[in-house]
Formats: sequence, C-alpha cells, structure tokens
Amino acid sequence: MKFPGRSPVLTILLTLAALVMAACAMPTDSAVSDTAEAAEPVSNDPIVFSDLNWQSALIQNRIAQYLVEKGYGYPTGATFGATLPLFQGLRNGDTDVTLEIWLPNQQETWDDAIAAEEVVDIGKTLVGDWQSAFVIPAYLQEQYPDLDSVEDLKDEKFKALFTTAESGDKARLVSCVIGWACEEVNAQQVASYGLEEHVYIVNPGDGAAANADLYGAYERGEPWLGYQWGTNEPALVLDLVRLEEPPYSEECWATTKACAYVDSDVRIAVHPSMLERAPEVVDMLRNFNIDIVLFQDIARWSQANEGATEQDAALWFLQAKRDAWSQWVTPEATEKIQAALDASEAADGWPSQ
Repeated sequence: MKFPGRSPVLTILLTLAALVMAACAMPTDSAVSDTAEAAEPVSNDPIVFSDLNWQSALIQNRIAQYLVEKGYGYPTGATFGATLPLFQGLRNGDTDVTLEIWLPNQQETWDDAIAAEEVVDIGKTLVGDWQSAFVIPAYLQEQYPDLDSVEDLKDEKFKALFTTAESGDKARLVSCVIGWACEEVNAQQVASYGLEEHVYIVNPGDGAAANADLYGAYERGEPWLGYQWGTNEPALVLDLVRLEEPPYSEECWATTKACAYVDSDVRIAVHPSMLERAPEVVDMLRNFNIDIVLFQDIARWSQANEGATEQDAALWFLQAKRDAWSQWVTPEATEKIQAALDASEAADGWPSQ
C-alpha cells in the first residue's frame, strides 16, 4: 500500500494503522461464536417439571415439556412425587416448574414461599375447576332424593348405604391419596362436621386406585361416597352429585374448614432462577392455560382410547388443538412445534413408560 507524497516512515505508520482498522472491522471466530450462541438456550441443564401424581398434572406437564423442547430448544426432565415434597423441591430449586399448585389447599405454604421470594407466581391453569370430599353418583340421589347434604350422613338410613366389611357401621368415604394436601383438609372437614363417629376414611394408594374404586362402583350401580375434583377423569365423564355443605368463607377455611371448598385456584409457579435462565419459557407459561373445557376434551379422548398414556393424550391435544396452544407460544415456536408433530417426534424429557 503506497501513499503518494508521504515520507517512508509516515507511509509505514499509515499502512499499519490501516491494517489494524481492517482487522478490527473483520468478524472474529469468537464474535461469530458469540452471535451463534446468543440464539441458543442460556443453559443446557434440563428444565425440571414437578410431576405431581395425578392425571391432569401429568398430562399438562407432557404438553408443556413438548412446547419447551420443540419450540424453544431447552431440554426438559420430570421429578415424580406428591404435593408437599414437590412444592418444597420447587422452593429449593430441585425442580423448576410446577403447573398445578392448588389453592387454598396449600395456602399457608404458598404464602410463605411467595413472601420469601422462593417461588414466582406466573398465572393460572385449569380455570373453572372444583373439588369436594362428599360426592355421590347421580343415580344414588335419584333413588334417595333426600340424601343431598353432608348432614344426612349422620342419618342411619343413609349411612348404611355406604357401610362395608372394612368400614363396619360407618359410611366408607374414599378420600385423598396420602401426601396430597386434600388428605388433611378432608380429615379436618370430617371432624368439623361431627362425622368422625359416622364416616370411615379410606386413603387410596394413588390416583389411579381412587378412580378405579369409583368406576367399579359406578359400573355395578352401587353406592359410592368420596373425594373428586372437576378435572379428574371420572368427574368429567360420569354423572356425579356434590352433597350440600355450608358455603365457603375465608374465616371458615382459616379455622374449622366446616364449609365447602372454594372453586379451585390452580396456580402455575416457577423457581426464581427461571426468570433469567429461560425468560421465553416463562413468557410461554404465563400464557399457558388448559381450562376445564379443554381438559374435558382430553379426558373424553383418553376414556375413548383405552390404554392411552399421558404422553398419548398430550400428542392428541397438540395435534387436535393447535388453535389453543399456538396462542401460548411465539409464531416461530409454533412452526417448530408443528414440524416436530408432523415428524411424529416425542419429547426427549418424557419419562420412560
């Protein structure tokens, strides 16, 4: 490179300066690498979902895992367990996402965790759900129309409908799985209603056993008394009646719980680290909501397809309800997710079956 009219020394200096400027303008390998990495997830550690041990939570997790993996490129995992241990795991950072925190069942521990900034509340799901410890089949109430209140369980005539060899002279009530928050709530309700002398509480080993107990009685046309909630499969596909209870109030629930459950407030929460680690995933989860109508469609499909797993139900939902889930994710993620569905891909982080 020559600069006419310049001294040789000045020419050399100007040449070196030009070369330095050109080098600075050229992209380096590290700059290209940084740009490429900026489009990738911040961390390659799996986003771990709290795999609560009931159907709606498992199905919602499978759907969310698919959206996270295929739409946003993050690996996922799942930790199986009961309500209270998994909520503590979320507080500790052992899990990253919990899609079903049932309030007011977990109100005290929820409020403590929020106040301590150990979890972040990012929205609701299963909007329109309900729960009750005192549910009977509609055909039973048709036979006994005066059986319409929890107080009627003190009547020997009605109580005798639910007695078994196991329960003796008490009405058998199928309550919650041990470890679920409703296990303690239901026991307190029974005590506060003065039903301990009249009701024998059975705690099933898991949600499937509780459902099988109800389905079996229903198919035989037998009396059945127990706990159900609006998004549980039997409640979606069978004709059930909730026995009347005093109406919910905050004061009642904070003291005796001698009143009905309030309609469920099912929250979605993440560990605070997710806000920086995967902000686009948090944005997606803020939009995520499988309401009671959508979940009823899932439950009916599952019942019609005997042997279908939660993963099968998730894939059916994703294929059939694009109009719903595409509102939760970005347009770019929508196309990636649909491409994965078209290729019949499963989510890598789904538990083996």
